[in-house]
Amino acid sequence: MNTSTHTETRRLASVLLTGQRPSRLQRKGRYMPESMTHPAKMLPAIAAKVIATYTEPGDLVIDPMCGIGTTLVEAVHQGRDTTGMEFEAHFAQMAAGNLRHARTQGATGTGQVVHGDARNIATALADLTGTAALVLTSPPYGATTHGQVCTGRDNGGGKIDKSHNRYSTDRRNLAHRPTAELVAGFGQILTGCAALLRPGGVIAVTVRPFRVAGELVDLPGQVITVAEDNGLVLADRFAALLCGLRDGQIVTRASFFQMIESRRLREHGIPAMATAHEDLLLFQVRTELRPGGGW
Repeated sequence: MNTSTHTETRRLASVLLTGQRPSRLQRKGRYMPESMTHPAKMLPAIAAKVIATYTEPGDLVIDPMCGIGTTLVEAVHQGRDTTGMEFEAHFAQMAAGNLRHARTQGATGTGQVVHGDARNIATALADLTGTAALVLTSPPYGATTHGQVCTGRDNGGGKIDKSHNRYSTDRRNLAHRPTAELVAGFGQILTGCAALLRPGGVIAVTVRPFRVAGELVDLPGQVITVAEDNGLVLADRFAALLCGLRDGQIVTRASFFQMIESRRLREHGIPAMATAHEDLLLFQVRTELRPGGGW
């Protein structure tokens, strides 16, 4: 199967309806319950749509920062083979558990999880050089996220409790580094992943802006820049909805803290809205683009 031909015949729409169901319902029964403790999981519907569009059964899908294994689970359910790499041991164990759970549900693809630093992925997975049809991943959004919240409505009027909002306590984790270092490290990971792609293979990155001390960081733009600096070319860009659409209206899936933060910023005269989509960025190795820049 030639991936370039495949993408021509099965292109994605510019806006993907991936948030019609809340994340917890997309995962319910399909993932182990402890998976919800990860602070920033990829939406299963996004992973499933990308895998269905850019691969065929039997193809290899790789996620260098696999977390609890969303990419892996959605790949094996579609009959793809998959390999994930994860820096945090407890998340790697969750990913492996989710793969085993997928097998009990009839998933026909095979999967493995490697515990390690994805900045070394080309060496760690050297036996897979030149074999992957798709790399699908997402970078971290700083050391903490909104996580999960228990409000006064939930706990009988007590204080607001926040939990499961940290990627790691290990300072070596890219999530702990300043944004410039995080992006540079992600560039290293993209370079390593490019070596794993077969001819015509695709690297897909889901990413959205985030705020540091109230200031909006254009992480999608920075990912595009660092990818191009590391020999990749942006081949396409889509909006994957994190919200639902019902009767022509947006149904927000934004977290409690995201809504509060947006409101506070607006009260201080700073334009701010709750995040309603992720950018889905598609890259190919520069030399593999056709003349004229098409697929």
